[in-house]
Amino acid sequence: MESNHTAVASAWVRIEPEQKRSTSTLIQWGLIAAALLFVALFLVLPLLVVFTEALSEGWALYAAALTETDALAAIKLTLITAGIAVPLNVIFGLIASWAIAKFTFPGKSILITLIDIPFAVSPVISGLLFVLLFGSDGLWGSFFAAHDIQIVFAAPGIVLATIFVTFPFVARELIPLLQAQGTEEEEAAASLGASGWKIFWRVTLPNSKWGLVYGIILCTARAMGEFGAVSVVSGHIRGMTNTLPLHVEILYNEYAFQAAFAAASLLTLLALITLAVKSLVEWRTAK
Repeated sequence: MESNHTAVASAWVRIEPEQKRSTSTLIQWGLIAAALLFVALFLVLPLLVVFTEALSEGWALYAAALTETDALAAIKLTLITAGIAVPLNVIFGLIASWAIAKFTFPGKSILITLIDIPFAVSPVISGLLFVLLFGSDGLWGSFFAAHDIQIVFAAPGIVLATIFVTFPFVARELIPLLQAQGTEEEEAAASLGASGWKIFWRVTLPNSKWGLVYGIILCTARAMGEFGAVSVVSGHIRGMTNTLPLHVEILYNEYAFQAAFAAASLLTLLALITLAVKSLVEWRTAK
C-alpha cells in the first residue's frame, strides 16, 4: 500500500512541471497575442488608413498633390531644415558626449541637465522662446530688424527651433555608450604619443560609430516631423514657411483630405524608412 502512495506521489511530481510549462506557454502566447493586437489596432491600421486615403482617388491625383507648388516648397523646406539641423546637432553631440564621458570638469552635471531641457519643455513653449528672443518685440528683435534680418516667421526661425528641439538626440545616444567604454583605450593611445585629435578619430569615434548613426537617425526623424515649435515660429506662410507637417495641417483644415493624406503618406514613408534603417543599425550593433 505504501508503495502505491509512493508511485502516485512520483507521478504527481512529474505532472506538476508539465502543468507549469503548459501554463507558462499559455501566458506567453497570450501576451504575444495582446501585443500583436495592440500593434495592429494602433500602429498598422492607422498606417494603412493613411495610404488608403492618400490613394483613394487614384495615382494621378496623388502625384498631383505631391507635386503642386506649395507641396514642393514644403518638402524642400523640410529637407533643408533637416539638412542644417542634423549636422549641427551631430557636431554638438560629439563634442558634448566626448567631454562628458571622458573628462571631469566643473559644471558637468549642469551641462547634462541643459542637454535634457528640450525633452522636458513642450515644443510649443520652445517656439515661443524664439519668438520672445527674435520677434519684432523680442529681446533681440529690434537689432535684427535694423539689419533687415528676418528670423521669426522665416526659414532661420524654423531652423533654430528645429535645432533646439532635436539637439539632445545625438548626445543622449553617445554619452552612455562612451561612459560604458571607459577611458583605457584613450589612455593607452595617449601613452603611445597620439594627440587628442588623433585619439578621437582613431579610437573614440570608431568605437561609437553605431551609436552615432542611431542618434543621427532619431535626430533626422524628429527634425522632419517636428510640428509644435515650428508651427509657432513659422507664421504659416504658404510656399515660404510651411514645412511638410504644417502643410498637412493646412490642407486638412481646408477639407482637402486627399491632398492632406497624400502629404501625410510621404511623411509616413519617411518614418518607415527611418525605422528600417534604425532596425538595421540595431541588428548590426547586436552582431
